[in-house]
Amino acid sequence: MSERRFGLIVIGDELLSGKRRDKHFPRVVELLDARGLELSWVRFIGDDAELVERNLRESFASGDIVFSCGGIGATPDDRTRECAARVLGVPLTRHPEGIAELEARFGEPVAQERRLRLVEFPEGAAIIPNPVNRVPGFAIREHYFVPGFPNMAWPMIEWVLDRHYAYLHAPGRHTEQAIHVDGARESDVIPLMERFVAAHPELRLSCLPSTDSDHFALELGIRGPAAAVEAGMAEIRRDVDRLGFRWEAVSLIRRDDS
Repeated sequence: MSERRFGLIVIGDELLSGKRRDKHFPRVVELLDARGLELSWVRFIGDDAELVERNLRESFASGDIVFSCGGIGATPDDRTRECAARVLGVPLTRHPEGIAELEARFGEPVAQERRLRLVEFPEGAAIIPNPVNRVPGFAIREHYFVPGFPNMAWPMIEWVLDRHYAYLHAPGRHTEQAIHVDGARESDVIPLMERFVAAHPELRLSCLPSTDSDHFALELGIRGPAAAVEAGMAEIRRDVDRLGFRWEAVSLIRRDDS
């Protein structure tokens, strides 16, 4: 795993009400995965200033690299920029590079107040270029604020990852393997798992039991550095054999080196 943790905040009442389905979470996982990186956490928040501030206060204090999608438009429910400014204790200011981007998009000068609101960012922020309509996002303290529109947000996140964090990229660094264990309950493999976790802190071990009440089965999976995964899975297979359970390899759809 990378030494840096990545987080994702997705903001919007429409997601929590069910009017729209989130697409950012799976896509950000894919964007990180392609670069050998991982998402450590995700939060979904409505357009509630108090909640947004509370979560930003925690994420700014975490030292994590954080992407935030949504809430940076010009309508009254777009509160993300002002919440970030309050948490950081800085004023909102109109960003000169942001104004230049708006002028390139809408013509010079930008006279409409509501459009200028789009480039009011916390003092000290840098802009994130928007390849779709040139209305930028903003970056401050390794937090990257982009629009809620996927066609804008995703290339902007890619730009950040490739421009600022290329030194962390390691495609193929991680892999995962899993086996299906027939007839086993979770309780049957807990001692096995406890030994494995203690012996291999560099690997993530998962256990997914079957929900079919008529037949017991589970999936044991590990994820981490490729060489360690290969050796670790061989160890797990031997331990499952000793317990007397039948197993078979599971084909995993998502891989870091795909």
